[in-house]
Amino acid sequence: MNFKNSLFLFAVLISMCSCGGDGGDDDNVGVIAPSNLVFEVNIVGQDETHPNGDGSGTITLNFSADNATVYKINMGDGETKETSANELTYTYSGEGLKTFEINVSAYNGFEFISSNISVTVQIGPSTGLNLVWADEFNGNGAINSDNWFHQTQLPAGGNWYNNEVQHYTNRTDNSYVSDGTLKIVAKKESFTNEGYTKPYTSARLNSKFAFTYGRIDVRAKLPIEAGTWPAIWMLGKNINEDGGFWDDSYGTTPWPACGEIDIMERGIFPNESDPINFINSALHTPCCNGGNANGGGIVASDVQNEFHIYSVNWSPDEMTFLLDDVVFYIYNPTVKDADTWPFTQDQYILLNIAMGGIAGAIDPTFTESTMEIDYVRVYQ
Repeated sequence: MNFKNSLFLFAVLISMCSCGGDGGDDDNVGVIAPSNLVFEVNIVGQDETHPNGDGSGTITLNFSADNATVYKINMGDGETKETSANELTYTYSGEGLKTFEINVSAYNGFEFISSNISVTVQIGPSTGLNLVWADEFNGNGAINSDNWFHQTQLPAGGNWYNNEVQHYTNRTDNSYVSDGTLKIVAKKESFTNEGYTKPYTSARLNSKFAFTYGRIDVRAKLPIEAGTWPAIWMLGKNINEDGGFWDDSYGTTPWPACGEIDIMERGIFPNESDPINFINSALHTPCCNGGNANGGGIVASDVQNEFHIYSVNWSPDEMTFLLDDVVFYIYNPTVKDADTWPFTQDQYILLNIAMGGIAGAIDPTFTESTMEIDYVRVYQ
């Protein structure tokens, strides 16, 4: 190649490299960066009894930013839209109750700003269920005491079940609300209560709402450290358990005759394919409990950093467990007597992180970890 052609090629390369946002310092001269990006999502057909819309899966986005010329919207389902307008209508495909993380970016030349929002929409025919109780964990500070009770009293003998090694407390160090989510925090710290000193603290919440039959959705991120045992579960309101919220008024029946519904547990059943992200659901009854409980499991994706919706649909005939609206286990015994089906009376919801015991040895470097819960919703 002669010198003249070499200079031409060099000039072309320089020109090509100057066309993108990673070009030279002169590219951004005179460009004013966008600012003050605001946007909101409205779900078509949303009302008090249909909080996730009318089943069309359609939303409208309104957005604006100073000095923006174009907006790019990642819809959270693999689709990206671009518009110079301040509004976008979009319809999601699929079926069921789905949650999407939407990202809106406002551009002006090479400069942009972006923000995210989460939306949960009903796609396809509704189940016909109505929202009857929920906590969206808005606000900041202590949990809503109208909705939740801190269970802190130790069982007889001074230890929690399954050889766990934590104290449960009612301190905001171990449970609080911030930025739209509930945080339950397990900590390594020496703590004394009721004359017993233990090396870890955590929180165990009882819902002050109990019900028979319905669907429960809990959207959460989970701790994954060795020895942590996060759980989203239910117990019969009639359980005889000193220190529980319902015990004084209704506690007539021992476990497991009261029935236990484990919507989600992580860390107690190692799975060779993915021990970190494997979660399981189970039912404890007089016939089948403890290590003999009926249940099933599934591997989720990155349970620590990604929100997932953990659900159970409880009907008079069966229990259906779901991860992100996908069924992975159904319990429907042929004979529904008291031994196999104690699930004919009210149950309440529990949220907690236990430490050690059947969750295994605790990582010696553990200091603290959090279960973050976006919402708890009950439909009937």
